[in-house]
Amino acid sequence: MSRKALMLLCLAPLFAVSPASAITYGTPDGNGHPNVGSLLAEVSTPGLKEEVCTGTLISPTVFLTAAHCTSYLEENGLEAWVTFESTITPQSKVYHGIMHTNPGYNQAQSDPGDIAVVVLDKAVKGITPASLPSAGLFDRMAANHTLNGTHFTAVGYGVHEPTPGGGPMTFPFTNDRWRSVSDFNALNSVWLRLSQNSANGNGGTCYGDSGGPNFLGAGANETSMIAAITITGDYFCFSTNVDYRLDTPQARAFLQQFVLLP
Repeated sequence: MSRKALMLLCLAPLFAVSPASAITYGTPDGNGHPNVGSLLAEVSTPGLKEEVCTGTLISPTVFLTAAHCTSYLEENGLEAWVTFESTITPQSKVYHGIMHTNPGYNQAQSDPGDIAVVVLDKAVKGITPASLPSAGLFDRMAANHTLNGTHFTAVGYGVHEPTPGGGPMTFPFTNDRWRSVSDFNALNSVWLRLSQNSANGNGGTCYGDSGGPNFLGAGANETSMIAAITITGDYFCFSTNVDYRLDTPQARAFLQQFVLLP
């Protein structure tokens, strides 16, 4: 199965709403975010571990990602592995883990609960986990009018901005971890929306970045705190990165089963 076909297969359940997201108009991350990893599974060939989604180490044994990623693997009887190498190769060091999909995933229209973790069999050494926001942080920032103008850094292993040609658009994939910077767009009780309009100098996410982090800040002002995880966006990954907030009561209720919260 081709890499493009694999990507479309993995993300097919999302097409009815909007696509899951990968880095667009960004740059290779290299060693910039060693706690960001790729969720792998043997989707097309036994023994061949391929990129499905992105996620982040939030404790030495807990990898945070999206529920639509883990539920897809569970529904297809697939196991989960994680790698933190900046380029995925057949020789990449991998960690096996047990998936925990949010039981409330897709049970409520008001909050789809698209959050999951993979609890790794062995602790990851030499990598500092990312931090999580305090309860209601972004509501407080909105009330203080400090969200407008705030930048966020998305990191992921997914495909890049579509390449137009004579036929359907193609989405390049390089097996590498990339990063991009987006501006704040909007906030509601569940979602953090970020602009990824390249005409305004923004990058963003696309297919395969689902579950990956959006860190508060960018450049010299970037923090180690994950504001929200990438979930969806517009079909061609042009305008908006839609992210599941981690400071809400619902997200924190799920996360507190696995990690200590600030």
